[in-house]
Amino acid sequence: MSEQHIFLVGPMGAGKSTIGKHLAAFLNRPFFDIDNEIESRTGADIQWIFDMEGEEGFRARETKVLQDLIENDASSVIATGGGIILRPENRTALSENGQVIYLSATREQLYERTRKDKSRPLLQVDNRREVIDQLVEKRDPLYREIADLVFPSGSVVPGRLAKNLAAALAEL
Repeated sequence: MSEQHIFLVGPMGAGKSTIGKHLAAFLNRPFFDIDNEIESRTGADIQWIFDMEGEEGFRARETKVLQDLIENDASSVIATGGGIILRPENRTALSENGQVIYLSATREQLYERTRKDKSRPLLQVDNRREVIDQLVEKRDPLYREIADLVFPSGSVVPGRLAKNLAAALAEL
């Protein structure tokens, strides 16, 4: 496997951060979570940024962090936010700077995993299931467009899933 970035894309609740940490440890690479990077750089949580700057302000910050990580860090495992693929320049940057893994999950899995989550701005609504359905509908084709590998995040233990993913990456 060549030494390039590994980008994990997919909807919120697909397991990008959890699996990414395990994958990075397994491959002995640095791990970055773009949402965490935004929070540490701004000193504000994602919800606050959404409230103060709107989704567009958040997306601008997300693009900047993605560019910084691509330019400044050795081959890393990078967990992206679910909406990073909405901007064409981000899809291009991801495709041109590493291997893109689409961690997929069923709508039911996504709903269950995010059911009690209070930290996701787009899910602070009455009908989470409807929002998840709409997000999957809109974003799934964009994830697939740039994915080098579509990998179900399923119900396997994250450590084992990361090992399975590393093996699949080695075959690319």
